[in-house]
Amino acid sequence: MKKIYHLSACDTCKRILKELDPPTSFILQDIKTEKITEEQLEEMQELSGSYEALFSKRAKLYKEKDLKNKDLDENQFKNLILEHYTFLKRPVVIYNDEIFIGNSKKTVEAAKASIHE
Repeated sequence: MKKIYHLSACDTCKRILKELDPPTSFILQDIKTEKITEEQLEEMQELSGSYEALFSKRAKLYKEKDLKNKDLDENQFKNLILEHYTFLKRPVVIYNDEIFIGNSKKTVEAAKASIHE
């Protein structure tokens, strides 16, 4: 699979997509206009090993809901991501059987290297 889950309104996602320069064979899914399905999220979880790895603790809603003071389990992470797109750590790049989550320089460089081998 060749897919990138992103937010088109996010400047960081825009910059990373430009840097990644994904081939046209990649499917780009704007998670705001095209919600993540449970099946898609389960696929991401299978590759990443956990829902927590996919969860953004930087999301405004994370602070608003005071989630940092709650002991969330895997099922709660999953449900929160499905409930609101902002909880998905972005972008998520899936290339064959590899997954790259988030916008750290190291992650973006690894994704770029993998995509353009």
